[in-house]
Amino acid sequence: MSTMEHTLAHRFDAMRRRHEELGVLLAAANSTEDSAAFARLSREYAELDPLVTAWADYRQLEEEVRTTEAMLDDAQTDAEMKRMVREEVELLRDRLERKVPELQLLLIPKDPLEGRNVILEIRAGTGGEEAGLFAADLLRMYGRFSEQNRWRLEPLSSNPTQLGGFKEVIVMIAGQGAWSAFKYESGVHRVQRVPTTEAGGRIHTSACTVAVLPEAEEVEVNINERDDLRIDVFRSSGPGGQSVNTTDSAVRITHLPTGITVSCQDEKSQHKNKAQAMKVLKARLLDMEQRAAHDERSRDRRDQVGSGDRSERIRTYNFPQNRVTDHRINLTLHKLDQVLAGELGEIVTALAAHHQAELLTQLGKE
Repeated sequence: MSTMEHTLAHRFDAMRRRHEELGVLLAAANSTEDSAAFARLSREYAELDPLVTAWADYRQLEEEVRTTEAMLDDAQTDAEMKRMVREEVELLRDRLERKVPELQLLLIPKDPLEGRNVILEIRAGTGGEEAGLFAADLLRMYGRFSEQNRWRLEPLSSNPTQLGGFKEVIVMIAGQGAWSAFKYESGVHRVQRVPTTEAGGRIHTSACTVAVLPEAEEVEVNINERDDLRIDVFRSSGPGGQSVNTTDSAVRITHLPTGITVSCQDEKSQHKNKAQAMKVLKARLLDMEQRAAHDERSRDRRDQVGSGDRSERIRTYNFPQNRVTDHRINLTLHKLDQVLAGELGEIVTALAAHHQAELLTQLGKE
């Protein structure tokens, strides 16, 4: 038995024993006495079920290989029959080998945030007005990508520039699979192009920072509104003219324990702006807690994909060459126009595959 097969056997046998233990506990449990404990046991049992079934199928296939191979040592088996048995053994062994990577994938821990909606924050960085215009380009790209996947994009907050860009824009993207696709987008996005304001035709480099946060559930973030928050209201700013709000509807929430501040002024209702700001605040607090836990677990190693390090340059969009490059996986595509039109699927798939390969490598080392 190889090292990998030995590791698989050790882990899956432990899961099988735990599955059996849970079955006994559930049979003896009274769901009416402790519904929370019963639900927890039931959930763990259901999560282990497909893994245990897959392992049982693998062991059964191993037994078929052994039984079939034994026929080759039987003196009563004639030459023609042995030829057929050898062919059958080869087929069974091939099936057995193909099941190993399937079992490995089952061992990869599921993302606990799977199925969450996404809070997406885009902030203009170096580059002045050009960075703000690039922030608007990124927002359109993500919006079209969301449309293609039938996810709902809901604006939460924005700070527009005079030329139609954004200093900052925050949206929520809601729908099944949104987190899986967007979780790799955190980081610095760099653009290389000739700005519309550049008379000399020189290529400029600008950047935006993208933050991707999971929408927090009510039970995950505990906020004492009376003691933890300072809520200020003010008159929202705008581009001028009829769109200027003449009432104090904009809301700024400061989380006193952490100093995190969120402002929302897009809605004309103070109540709606407060609700939007609270969504963003909770997402940032949850993200901060998760980062602290991740840093504790990963002190000696660093994820190459999806680390969420927003100081890391992850992608360059080069307009003169119609090229987009993801630096984490050295992927270059010469179809920037299509990517900006929302065709992000190829990049997302490549990032997910790379991340999965990294997890499998780490699994083999543990």
